[in-house]
Amino acid sequence: MIEASYNSAFVAIWLDSKRISCHFAAMKPDIKICGLKTAETIDRALARGATHIGFIFFEKSPRYVEPDIAGKLAEPARGKAKIVAVVVNPTNDDLDEIVALLKPDILQLHGDESPERVLTIKAVYGLPVMKAFSVRTADDLKRVEAYIGVADRFLFDAKPPKGSDLPGGNGVSFDWSLLTWLDDNVDYMLSGGLNKGNVAEALAITKAPGIDASSGVESAPGVKNVAMIDEFFDAVERANQPETASGS
Repeated sequence: MIEASYNSAFVAIWLDSKRISCHFAAMKPDIKICGLKTAETIDRALARGATHIGFIFFEKSPRYVEPDIAGKLAEPARGKAKIVAVVVNPTNDDLDEIVALLKPDILQLHGDESPERVLTIKAVYGLPVMKAFSVRTADDLKRVEAYIGVADRFLFDAKPPKGSDLPGGNGVSFDWSLLTWLDDNVDYMLSGGLNKGNVAEALAITKAPGIDASSGVESAPGVKNVAMIDEFFDAVERANQPETASGS
């Protein structure tokens, strides 16, 4: 009887470890590589399991790409990853061109778009919207409330450094612990200076359902690096390993 009890206990522990493993695997975040401009880096991002690829349509950005070129680059991703068009306070003319040429799956609004503007864009183009917010303090997150039920997803980025013309892609992060105060039902991607060296910590603190990398996989502003993309995905995979199961 003692041996049977011991075996039963062992089996229960083993099953629990497997359940934990499955739970961790299910929590693997979406991964978006943003600001892509070459076929080579898009292919590598897709090969490594990117769930989203982003194209920047903000002319001041070193990651800017013409809509017609982005449309051609995006073709290998169709059906494999979500294609995201990143825009900043776009006009309807801007969106008409981008949507026609890129045929994105998602529009990411990275400017000062109001809730009313978000609703209008969704109605006109029939596409889901990811609304970006720049974060430095807890007060910055209060603005999200007005967009809940309006935007389909959020992206939280760091506020740009003083003097920067770029709303994102500045390679700086913010206090990730601020996001732990969000309601669990808020779906978002974490952005802002994520790289191979800090993504594990970011995920450990926030349990973010999605992450977005741009400058953290670049060898120079706007120049994505295949090796750095590999290193970033390697770091995410290590961070996602189920520690409890691996130690059993």
